[in-house]
Amino acid sequence: MTPAQLSVVFFLQLAVIIVACRGVGWLAKRYLGQPQVVGEMIAGVILGPSLLGLLAPDIQGLLFPKESKGVLFVGAQFGVGLYMFLVGLGFRGDHFKSNAVSAAAVSLSGMAAPFLLAVLITPWLMSHGLFNEALTLPQTTLFMGACIAITAFPMLARIIHERGLSGTPLGTLSLSAGAIDDAGAWTVLAIVLATFGDGPMVAVKAIGGGLAFAIFMLTLGPRLLAPLGRKAEREGKVSQTTLGIVLILFLLSAWAMDAAGIHAVFGGFLLGCVIPRGVLATELRKQLEPFAVVVLLPMFFTYSGLHTQLTLVDNIGLVLVTLGILAASILAKGGACWAAARLTGQDNATAMGIGALMNARGLMELIIINIGLQKGIIGPALFSMLVVMAIVTTLMASPLFELVYGRKARARGQLGALNEQDSDFAEVREAR
Repeated sequence: MTPAQLSVVFFLQLAVIIVACRGVGWLAKRYLGQPQVVGEMIAGVILGPSLLGLLAPDIQGLLFPKESKGVLFVGAQFGVGLYMFLVGLGFRGDHFKSNAVSAAAVSLSGMAAPFLLAVLITPWLMSHGLFNEALTLPQTTLFMGACIAITAFPMLARIIHERGLSGTPLGTLSLSAGAIDDAGAWTVLAIVLATFGDGPMVAVKAIGGGLAFAIFMLTLGPRLLAPLGRKAEREGKVSQTTLGIVLILFLLSAWAMDAAGIHAVFGGFLLGCVIPRGVLATELRKQLEPFAVVVLLPMFFTYSGLHTQLTLVDNIGLVLVTLGILAASILAKGGACWAAARLTGQDNATAMGIGALMNARGLMELIIINIGLQKGIIGPALFSMLVVMAIVTTLMASPLFELVYGRKARARGQLGALNEQDSDFAEVREAR
């Protein structure tokens, strides 16, 4: 396709994507009590070969020709990176410090148990031909462990907001543990990619580069960005010049993490964490949030959905494999986080609430399995199974949290009413 033809297709694609994601997201929120973004995940699958491609393959092929997927991929990466920048804007460092020990314990337990379980189930998955035959058992085990251990950090932020947990110790503990958890999973993924053929320097660069960038941002970042914060306070707004500077810094941060081999999302998140709070953070969110969540992020869900082929799970054996992955993921992740929270002094209800929240995988699971598919680590069948796991564990997070913690806490007056605002971005607006 020529650039002009790609342009024509892209505009039509984007219109269809927005209509589908907004519509299905509204239905999920209205009738299932789920965050808008859960419906958007499902809309991505609907637009792919699992439904639209199955019922109307000619229309699906016309809307999403193979040549256009590269453009969609770039837009998707930009969208998810910018979304994580917005998540970082609402992250409370003071609560992280006060919950550091519990967060580390919950996070490490939430990684250790899934990796131990991966040791048990990966040979079974390999016997079904779900991994690249060139990979060894240790390589596939590490990748599967990362898939089970990952937490839907952006989704976690939205659920915490909508459940009335913004600024509470439980909410911040869960966010803190999720951040540590995902960083560990990405490090493991970098090691897998290194052993898969990209060379050991990939892992060295990812781990060393990621640590160096994080240390730089968390130590010098606030000081270097302070003048932007003071400027916004004096003017009472964020000027176009300031917005331009922040976007340049975001793009450089995303590039740094991508170049290191981690992922652009962590560059955006770290930058958001160190942006001065006050007028600057508030106005940046107001200006960037609508476009990021309405236009850009749905592109990522659609890109993932285009690679999800649920029709590949076409026999009882593969259905059992899917159910086995789902059950193992829920028990390992949720159970380990519950146990760690209990051992660090949390009461049973709080520990169960943390386990329910940490079990959601959503967006981050989609990111990691997309990388696995692109690199040839997993095939389309396992990719589709893991998409099902990501959606189901995310769907169950909110109702399970309400069952084990939310309803009783609200009845005791420990939590406020559910946040029913029609907000697409669920990070803490009151966190400053």
